[in-house]
Amino acid sequence: MDKSKYGKLITFEGIEGSGKSTLAKELYEYLISKNYKVVFTREPGGGKLGEKIREILLSNEFEIPDYSELFLFLASRYEHTKNIIIPKLKSGYIVISDRYLDSTTAYQGYGRKIDLKLLKKLNEIATLGIKPDLTFLIDLPEEVSLNRIKNKILDRIESEEFEFYKRVRFGYIEIAKNEPLRFIILDGTMELQTLRQKVFEITENFIRR
Repeated sequence: MDKSKYGKLITFEGIEGSGKSTLAKELYEYLISKNYKVVFTREPGGGKLGEKIREILLSNEFEIPDYSELFLFLASRYEHTKNIIIPKLKSGYIVISDRYLDSTTAYQGYGRKIDLKLLKKLNEIATLGIKPDLTFLIDLPEEVSLNRIKNKILDRIESEEFEFYKRVRFGYIEIAKNEPLRFIILDGTMELQTLRQKVFEITENFIRR
């Protein structure tokens, strides 16, 4: 395969209320306006199976044990990677994903306290070895996160307590520290317009390199 024609995988990560989903979608629309070949996707979800799994994972109807939750996320990710991400990358697309493998490390690893070495091995299987080329971590204090989502109807994961989100946020920072060349950490308390402009500029400079 001609690697010069191979696409790029850009992911957005962060705790609830960080604005990552909004920024991911706005980056997609911006790149479309600039005539780039780009596709937007998300996790859990992306494919037909993944969207069904998403319904289960986020539903308040179920009490899902930690490892059951983990394997559901991984099942969704494998289908997502195999059927959507890899084909689009091979076709030269920029793939923008709202969450990817780092969410599992942060939420199930640091948040649920599942062994990080085990998660690394399982993620390698579920992603078929694919890693993001660029990851935006929209960092937000836990108290701000909970305040932002307090007036919405919360899904199963959003309903977690303060200490859980504290561990998840710490996990994200640790992941980013270990891969400084891939991660861009942005302050999620900044104005949306400022964040949007930073994401657009960083992405365009990255694509043109």
